[in-house]
Amino acid sequence: MRPHTHPRRIAVALTAAATVAAGLTLAPGSANAADIPVGSGSYSDARPPGTAGPEDSQGNPVTPQVTDAMAGQPVPTNDWWSSLVFKRYADNPYSQPMYGHPLSYKAVASGLEVGYPSQATVNGGSFEYPHRADLTLGVAGLNSPDTKADGWSDWTVSPYWEDAGHTFRATIGHGSPYVYAEATGGNAQVTASGAPEVFADEGSVLGVSVGGHDYALFAPSGSDWQVSGSEISADLGGQEYYSLAVLPDRAALAEYTRYAYSFVTGSTVAWDYDEAGGAVEATYTLATEAREGSETGTIQALYPHQWQHTSDELTAYEYASARGTMKVRAAASFTTRQDVTGVLPALPASDGVDQGQLTAFVNEVADSANIGVGDTYWSGKAFGRLAQLVPIADQIGATEARDSLLTAIKSRLEEWFTAGGETGFAYDAAWRTLTGYPASYGSDRELNDHHFHYSYYVLAAAMVAQYDPAWAEESAWGGMVEELVADAANPARGDDRYPFLRGFDVYAGHSWAAGHQGFAAGNNQESSSESVNLSAGLIMWGSATGDTELRDLGVYLLTTESEAIRQYWFDGDEENFPADYQHNTVGMVWSNGGAHATWWTGNPEEIHGINVLPVTGGSLHLARDKDAITRNLAELEQENGGPPDEWKEILWEFQALADPAAARAAYEGDGGGTYSPEAGESWAHVYHWIHTLDAIGAPDTSVTADSPTAAAFSDGTTTTYAAHNYGGSEQTVTFSDGTHLTVPPNSSASTTG
Repeated sequence: MRPHTHPRRIAVALTAAATVAAGLTLAPGSANAADIPVGSGSYSDARPPGTAGPEDSQGNPVTPQVTDAMAGQPVPTNDWWSSLVFKRYADNPYSQPMYGHPLSYKAVASGLEVGYPSQATVNGGSFEYPHRADLTLGVAGLNSPDTKADGWSDWTVSPYWEDAGHTFRATIGHGSPYVYAEATGGNAQVTASGAPEVFADEGSVLGVSVGGHDYALFAPSGSDWQVSGSEISADLGGQEYYSLAVLPDRAALAEYTRYAYSFVTGSTVAWDYDEAGGAVEATYTLATEAREGSETGTIQALYPHQWQHTSDELTAYEYASARGTMKVRAAASFTTRQDVTGVLPALPASDGVDQGQLTAFVNEVADSANIGVGDTYWSGKAFGRLAQLVPIADQIGATEARDSLLTAIKSRLEEWFTAGGETGFAYDAAWRTLTGYPASYGSDRELNDHHFHYSYYVLAAAMVAQYDPAWAEESAWGGMVEELVADAANPARGDDRYPFLRGFDVYAGHSWAAGHQGFAAGNNQESSSESVNLSAGLIMWGSATGDTELRDLGVYLLTTESEAIRQYWFDGDEENFPADYQHNTVGMVWSNGGAHATWWTGNPEEIHGINVLPVTGGSLHLARDKDAITRNLAELEQENGGPPDEWKEILWEFQALADPAAARAAYEGDGGGTYSPEAGESWAHVYHWIHTLDAIGAPDTSVTADSPTAAAFSDGTTTTYAAHNYGGSEQTVTFSDGTHLTVPPNSSASTTG
């Protein structure tokens, strides 16, 4: 990653910082509200009259619950631990269950509940590994009125408790089998859910079994753990720290003792796109501090999407989790490497389409191209529908239609990107977020789904930038595009206006939808495909504007989330879902499991389709596991009692990524082009997608390229190579099988080698 700061952002950051420093809170519609100029556009620093911002479930406004040490820092919402800072329920000032894996946590008045959810509960279409407290960590006498966040990093967080005579601080994180505790005002106190079985007692090191799980407690040297009933305590001898670990096996006690005093103080991911090698590497590093001795290493548990793509040495230890088996590495860092599946503005030209039919379909949309006034999500869907047709119209020489589509997109984006109209964006200085109004699906009150909504704007803007670079300049409308990017997926940790990668959980490998994480099951994400839509948009936007930082960010996000989707939504290896779970796909991933469901319906078509739409040139990664697609659609037909009745065109496009001939047969045999498709789709795009893939074959993701905007397709006998060149000079793309494709400037090209 190569961070940089835009000069424009510095100026705006100073404005925001001055506002915060002055303690100024602008009410919606306040006379003090101001429009903040960004190139040709602007946003407001106050919400429109009559609208709402973040609030609890009773409609009361809320502010981030952080300690004084973290005041003024951009707060990570949409994370696995966000209920610490976003108190969704007025009667719970602590937290909801938080799932770090392998451990689960919940903040309560007396400290931190800790459990190890190792057994799945299957209930119909859902499975979960629920939080059950085995131990509660704290300090004797602690009865805190609330819990706040006292620090965070890329995948760790430090909740903090304080009452009149005590303080307690814990550091917890994804993949960490340890909890690192700091306590003042009394002895370390650990309360078990029942009388613990002591299996090791070495003074400052105590091994106990609670709830069927083995834990180790580590106090400073010279301390001695005492057990009385369900209470475990130790005099810390003025050192004011202790730690806990869940053991994969009692025999691991000595190994885990070695690292028990190497306290984790932070976590950082760094990614590097190896363009020439067609791969992306990501290194996950924990910062540590030796509280005793000189050991600064640690132990991390890797998820399947990580351990399957690392060559780093792993131990023989394993943990169970809601994501499948986690494997253990004894080191402070590890690196993954994954092949990159490219994205395309559109599928390549082929002889599989009837030019007259496709032109008629394109003109039908272009003749009525209009994006009305709607909320951020449904406006975004309308942007996406038109944007997909721009390169198709260009491909078939329908220049007038192409320009009509571009005009409609630009006109409506400019209205959204200008404060004071019927639609626009407003910045919340308390939560460090940019929200579009009219809002929807909790994007305002709960800070939900920003990455879903804004993905459509970014991808549509990338299509405009491809044909009108001047429009996309920062000094024109590109500045507002990058404000949306910064809100949803800011790559800069040091930015004081937006948190780092708001929606994307770098260790979990995918995004989260709920801004507050206010559920017993943790956080959730339904439409992983709309999250990928943002990543694909970043690749195209960065390529079109020459911003390699954003391009490479998109490559990292899409490549990582693609594997998480394959593993955790589609169970591609058929090893991660519980053995007695009867489905091979979930519509929603939760922190503690998954659900064969959607938020709004139980119809099989939507459950199977919600992680497919929108179908774009960024959807090619789904073809990495064609067997999973086949299983997915076979289950759909079984549940439905036959082929789909709703979202048929979305599911045909999905099928075409594995079996284009079958998808075309379904299209032609079931009225393709004769009814209204899903709101974000058009018959022009569906027709082009299915008939093109039928002609050139499904994506061949085993072939990579030295460009992120290139892809290969195979029909079993012939391979078609396609690429788009966003640059102003001729480009030669080299594919991993040795094929070379020369692409003219600002053009797409393809060859059969």
